[in-house]
Amino acid sequence: MSEKNNWNLTPINLGRRLAYEPTYAAMQDFTAARTDSTPDELWICEHTPVYTQGLAGKKEHIFNPGNIPVVQTNRGGQVTYHGPGQVVAYPLLNLKRRGYFVKEYVYRIEEAVIRTLLHFGVTGHRVAGAPGIYVRLDDPAGHALLPQRPSKSGSDPAAQRNGSDPNFEGLGKIGALGIKVSRNCTYHGVALNVAMDLEPYSRINPCGYQGLQTVDLFTIGVSASWREVADVFSKKLSAYLAP
Repeated sequence: MSEKNNWNLTPINLGRRLAYEPTYAAMQDFTAARTDSTPDELWICEHTPVYTQGLAGKKEHIFNPGNIPVVQTNRGGQVTYHGPGQVVAYPLLNLKRRGYFVKEYVYRIEEAVIRTLLHFGVTGHRVAGAPGIYVRLDDPAGHALLPQRPSKSGSDPAAQRNGSDPNFEGLGKIGALGIKVSRNCTYHGVALNVAMDLEPYSRINPCGYQGLQTVDLFTIGVSASWREVADVFSKKLSAYLAP
């Protein structure tokens, strides 16, 4: 198989309303079985309601799960929620073959989210020290830069001076990511909120942050179908995760 074909990321749509645990197991199996010549894949799906805990997850951040299952995972980060109306993408990549490291991989995923939002007229932002993508609640399309954006050195000078947690005032989180790298190969991935029931987020501290508001495209005035967003997001991920 040619190197070019190894780099191709044709999205594989696994379907909607998928149970999380079998998908998680399939990612692990795929990664454990792959060799240096295994082509990379990009899985796209939607899950039934589930809370997933990362390796850094603390029980106190899930205070009212109700009838929503909680699944412990081996990805990075804290607790998040998956459910109907959310596009979930799992890039299964060989980073060594693609020629970039984990930090750049995360940046590229975030850039794909930002470019997808831009397609729908929304400006996405990074917040220093808090992976994921955020939007201004009072001006989702505005281009004004956030004061707490990452600097070129990778840190937030204001946060360093104050010794404080990231400042989420006026922001809503619309894209969350959590990854795992095993033998230079990635699994887990990124979730982009399209049109969800956001109530389950009120039962947790999303990503471990108390009071962090979570939004979707519908909440900020964008009427787009799950399929429309999934198609655009798939193309952006394929482009921005290229070698």
